[in-house]
Order: sequence, then structure tokens, then C-alpha cells
Amino acid sequence: MPSIPSFAGLRGRGAKAQPVAQAPIAVPLSAYVVDCAVYVDGSRLPGRWTHIAAVNEVRKRGEGFVWIGLHEPDERQIQGVAETFGLHELAVEDAVHAHQRPKLERYEDNLFMVVKTVRYVEHESPTSANEIVETGEIMAFLGADYIVTVRHGKHSALHRLREELERAPDRLRGGPAAVLHAIADQVVDSYLAVADAFEVDIDEIEKAVFAPRSPVSAEQMYLMKREILELRRAVAPLANPLRRLAEGCSPLIPDQVRSYFRDVDDHLVTVSERVTSFDELLTTLVDATLAKISLQQNTDMRKITSWAAILAIPTMMAGIYGMNFTYMPELEWRFGYPLLMVVIFTACFVLYRIFRKNRWL
Repeated sequence: MPSIPSFAGLRGRGAKAQPVAQAPIAVPLSAYVVDCAVYVDGSRLPGRWTHIAAVNEVRKRGEGFVWIGLHEPDERQIQGVAETFGLHELAVEDAVHAHQRPKLERYEDNLFMVVKTVRYVEHESPTSANEIVETGEIMAFLGADYIVTVRHGKHSALHRLREELERAPDRLRGGPAAVLHAIADQVVDSYLAVADAFEVDIDEIEKAVFAPRSPVSAEQMYLMKREILELRRAVAPLANPLRRLAEGCSPLIPDQVRSYFRDVDDHLVTVSERVTSFDELLTTLVDATLAKISLQQNTDMRKITSWAAILAIPTMMAGIYGMNFTYMPELEWRFGYPLLMVVIFTACFVLYRIFRKNRWL
């Protein structure tokens, strides 16, 4: 990825006060605070920081930004961060409770963005899998000198992304907007990877559906349909937030970064088109599966009906001669029983040949 130029005009913007600087202190990161770092001129300052000390350092210098990462915090845990950075209470509530659709909301001096993360669940065969796509969420609060990321789900880690960005100072010089772009880019790239894996599964399902005596059931097809709809709910709503960022919905997104959001939006369009085609193909496969099941049921019903018709003949004869009337045909004749058996066998054989000729048996 090309480097993102720095934006000196963004540094220090939006700082409401100049608190007294505090030196970085060694504090243990809690279960919900994954990392908190200060970046100046694309480089991470040494030491471990509290969110208060970090923002004070940035605003004292008048440059740089803070990136704090949280993992599934509750209302009490996020309260201090929200007060320090002035996060809107409605956005904080969404970040805590999760289960949000991808969206972008603009407040007075920050942006709040939600993206859905997806992970492909490995399985032996798509015809026997119970889950194929697992989803999570990343919420990002973007300000002039900070970005706060809140993750929900075990597969949405940003540790590797942070390390990758720290090895590329030119990208971090772009400020918080560059970090937001990197997160969106990573998420959309994961969509592409999941789509590739899903395509392999759909090809396998398609072969199984049209194979003779295939083991694919209607329930499994509906599960596949459910999983692709879950992927679609993650992908499709993200198009509008990315488009707004690319069009410059806020001065927090510099012009140079906007072009990179356009590139991410183009990748998302590609994924969205693939997911739509998967959905349409699965709809066709569901119809084909139901038609195949219906045809099999009709075939089974014809076989059952044919054998029932054949067995009706000896049943009818047994019913007639089981009435115990005194005067019945051939009761006193020595060859009456063999003749009756021949008649039954002949009638059954004739019906059997008729049904075989008509391919009912």
C-alpha cells in the first residue's frame, strides 16, 4: 500500500484544554484495555500510558495522536475513556452493547464508525457444517488527536495491524484517519478471503446437489443460505459509510486519505457483487434441492402405490374366501386352491409388468 502523507494541519486540532503533562507510567493493561499508545511523527513513544497521560502528552506537544484499543468493555470500564475524550453517550452505549449494523455517525468533534468483522469457520464439508461464518464488530471513535477502537468478538484482533502500522511510520503520519483507513482496509480484505473460501464451499455444494443420490438435504441448503445472508448483512451496509468517508463527510478525514477510502470502497463493491451472486446461486440451488426432493418423494410414492396395488389382489381373494359362506366357488373341487393361487400369481405378475413398463417400479 502506498504511504499516506502526514497532515500537519490536523495535529492538535480539537484540543479543548492544555492539561499538565504527565510522564508515561508503567501500568498493567487490564482485560479490556488491549493497548494504549502515543504516536508522534509516525513513531510510537516509548513506555506504557494511561489514557489520561496519553492525551495530555499529545496536547502538550501539539502534535501526534493517541490510539487506545478496548475489548468488550462494560459501561463502567469505558466511562473513564468516554469522559477523557468527550465521546457521545449514545455512541458509547452502542459500543458497549454491540450488535450494531455497519454505520457512520458524525458528532460535534468526532466520528463514530461501526464495521462488522467476519471469520470463515473451518469444517470438513459444507454438507455437514453447522456454522460457516462467524461475525464480530469493531467500533471506532475518531477525533482530531485520538482514535479509540472497541472490539467485540475473538477474531477481530488489531494487534497485528498495529504492529504493521508501527513498522510503516509514513502511514501513521496520516494521523487517526490513516488508522481508521487501515482498519477498514483489513476488514474488507477479510471479506474477500471469506468470499474466496465460501466460493469453494458453494462449488462443492453445487456438485453434490446435481449428483445422483446426493446426501445434501434441504436443511443444509437453508443453513448455507442463512450463512451467506449473515455475510451479506456484514458487507452491504458498509458501502454507505465508506462512500461518505471517501466523499469527505468530515474535516477529520484529510483529502489525501479520502482517496484511500475510495480504494477500499471499490474492493467492497467487488465483495458485495460476489456475495450477491452467491445469494442468487444458493437460491437456485435451494430450488433445485427442493425439486429433487419432491421428485424423489414422487418416485417413492409411485413405488409404494404400485406394490399396494399388487398386494391388493391376494388381499381381496383372502377377504372373499375368508367370509365363511357355505356356497362358494370351487370349495369342493380338488384343484380349486391351486387354480386360485395361479390366478392370484398371474394377476400380480401382470400388474408388476405394467408398472415396470411404465417405470413405476
